Amino acid sequence: MSNARHYLVVGPSWVGDMVMAQSLFISLKQQHPDCEIDVLAPAWSLPVLARMPEVRGGIEDSTQHREFGFGKRWRQGRALRDKNYSHAIVLPRSWKSALVPFFANIPVRTGYKGEQRFALINDIRRLDKSLLRLTVQRYVALGAVSSATTKIDTPFPVLSVDTDNQARLISKLALKTGRPVVCMMPGAEYGPAKQWPVEYYAELAKRLVDSGRRVWVLGSKKDAVFGEVIASRDGIHNLCGKTSLVDAIDLLACAEQVVTNDSGLMHVAAATGVRINAIYGSSTPDYTPPLTQPASKNIFYLGLDCSPCFKRTCPLGHTNCLKEITVETIYADIIK
Repeated sequence: MSNARHYLVVGPSWVGDMVMAQSLFISLKQQHPDCEIDVLAPAWSLPVLARMPEVRGGIEDSTQHREFGFGKRWRQGRALRDKNYSHAIVLPRSWKSALVPFFANIPVRTGYKGEQRFALINDIRRLDKSLLRLTVQRYVALGAVSSATTKIDTPFPVLSVDTDNQARLISKLALKTGRPVVCMMPGAEYGPAKQWPVEYYAELAKRLVDSGRRVWVLGSKKDAVFGEVIASRDGIHNLCGKTSLVDAIDLLACAEQVVTNDSGLMHVAAATGVRINAIYGSSTPDYTPPLTQPASKNIFYLGLDCSPCFKRTCPLGHTNCLKEITVETIYADIIK
């Protein structure tokens, strides 16, 4: 009988967090090369998981975001019993997120202490925030044999690029690549306190086009209004709402650089290897930096007295943490 580990990982709900979770999957494969990894995850993330070579398969979570769904979780856990998972790793810290591995009778169920889930998690880890400062470190640490680790090596996420899809998108969207491309991601699902002013993006885009570059604006349908403001002249393409998340992976891989808020697409971009210019407002790069080499990223963060507040909207009403990051500052770093 094989002693290979068979993992079920309960994944996070946010785009950036799911990309960061790939560092855990890579670490597990480094420690146990013959292990198999399945990920229980929201439906939207399954195509992204398919771009992670370490993941055998994604399993769609039967519940919706914020839904308790006790019965659904019981049925899904029961349905997974014949998969014979040896280990479960539960990344969210909620009580409900630990139910499926428990109902699936997975022998070793690892997760951080939280919400009185002692019966559901039988390998409880205490979170030392002084040691595990970064979110990605906290994920990777759950894959260690025990919680006694003193040093956490965190491999960077690396998403696979589909070059055939890339070529199809370039043709379909009538994009040109003869000049260096800068992608812009002006949205932030979390809220406006993480969004650099759209008029700043628009001014930066104009200057980049004048310098001989092309600009592609990426985002969801919600971000289309920002794209319209930015794409005010030839050489700037508003692609918001016109691509899927995995399409964005392939287009970002074409770019020379990106300019982005602290968002899920920032982490997607970092995992393609493109140079990152990341703008932080209400959040901080101390917890969720773009996971790439130092030489491949510029971080713009003022660290004002009121920062980081981690609010969705500025509690002081001025958003100076973003407004005082100038177009000139970012433009100078892009063209240097």
